[in-house]
Amino acid sequence: MTVRVEPRMRKELDGIAAALERDRSYVVNEALKAYIDVHQWQLDHIRQGLREADAGKFASEGEVKRVINRLRRK
Repeated sequence: MTVRVEPRMRKELDGIAAALERDRSYVVNEALKAYIDVHQWQLDHIRQGLREADAGKFASEGEVKRVINRLRRK
């Protein structure tokens, strides 16, 4: 796989790699892993929500109002 990286980002990657005493590929792979983990978590929760909605599992009007009121107090 080949990826074009802006010169500034390459310099920053190199700085991180040097600080970690690792190579640039290690830093890029760690960054990709973190990105994938976050987005996979989001997709999993969206899919779970859709399954619950399809099954008719919705919060009641009272539950929604309680959450909204609690959030307004913060």
